[in-house]
Amino acid sequence: MAGYFDELEVRDPDERAEWLEEALPAALGRAKTAPALARLLRDVDPASVRDMAKLAALPVIRKSDLVEAQKKNPPFGGYTTRLAAEFDHIFQSPGPIYEPGRREGDWWRLGRFLFASGVGRGDIVQNCFAYHLTPAGMMFDSAARAVDAAVLPAGTGQTDLQVRAAADIGSTVYAGTPDFLKQILDRADELGETLSITRATVAGGALFPSLRDHYADRGIITRQCYATADLGNIAYESEAMEGMIVDEGVIVEIVRPGTGIPVADGEVGEVVVTTLNPDYPLVRFATGDLSAVMPGASPCGRTNTRIRGWMGRADQTTKIKGMFVRPEQVADLVARHPEIARARVIADREGEMDAMTVQIESPRDAGAEYAASIAEALKLRGRVEIVAPGSLPNDGLVIEDRRKYD
Repeated sequence: MAGYFDELEVRDPDERAEWLEEALPAALGRAKTAPALARLLRDVDPASVRDMAKLAALPVIRKSDLVEAQKKNPPFGGYTTRLAAEFDHIFQSPGPIYEPGRREGDWWRLGRFLFASGVGRGDIVQNCFAYHLTPAGMMFDSAARAVDAAVLPAGTGQTDLQVRAAADIGSTVYAGTPDFLKQILDRADELGETLSITRATVAGGALFPSLRDHYADRGIITRQCYATADLGNIAYESEAMEGMIVDEGVIVEIVRPGTGIPVADGEVGEVVVTTLNPDYPLVRFATGDLSAVMPGASPCGRTNTRIRGWMGRADQTTKIKGMFVRPEQVADLVARHPEIARARVIADREGEMDAMTVQIESPRDAGAEYAASIAEALKLRGRVEIVAPGSLPNDGLVIEDRRKYD
């Protein structure tokens, strides 16, 4: 389809909603053939989960759940629908945690991102993601094949060899972390080499505006995607450069950190993803990342939901007065009082002592009652500040550490 990777990207919203009514039950039905998910979803009738509201009632899976399951039942903890030997690749990421991979099709769905970045036949992708143990190298290798581009499997490091290869081969596209390309370009300048790279497809780190501008000044258009080893492509930039468009192979929710409860569109929360991958069908997998839904559709014509990209980490666990305070505990505090809209724990110092203040959005002047609930939920006592509903910052933070350690 001219201009788009496929027709899925430009579906009418009503058509996408109708698709979801069929796709969700089918995905959950497949998920229940994986032993761990069969236990987690044993009381769930897949046919009854046909919209986002019903999906939001299902439990959340966290990375820690995968790690613990893999320790008991290696390598994949019972979360796959295939045996380990039925996959083409088995990867090991730091943790360690193991992820499966397949050569069939564009298994991680990153071809859609490369296409949106203008990569295709005639391009040579210098793939500077690691091929050793972790899956990123193979993820982008697969993506390049999906758009008929050639690949130099460069891997990480060895800057001089990277420059030599890029110059000799005529690499036109860089794939890798945002900052490594600058090392290659700087070294090329030192060596007097002129490179042919005009596009950069990046992930795995922060793309600061100044770095994007630096590449643009050198004639390199940079696009980024949001992907993980477990889920593949989650969202990606297009030429519109307004947020990130959710991939067609996943369902994204934004929830209040420490809970599985969706927040209103525009509010910052934790990214929770359900993947439609039949081999590795993670359901409501909490990424630990913060983002927010953007209103409307992208000017590029792609109609799926847009998110604001990576906005920090949702796991804000902080030690105060020698005790860990977790987002789940703050969520428990809010759940004890229906009138509380949001709460925010602030860790600070008074003299040489830790101090804790809990800001609570509530229409009630019930400081003493809230203080008792704080002591029960957080196992600590602290100052209570009741603030007007809607007045806390929309940044996804439920625990803010203001202490200075330098």
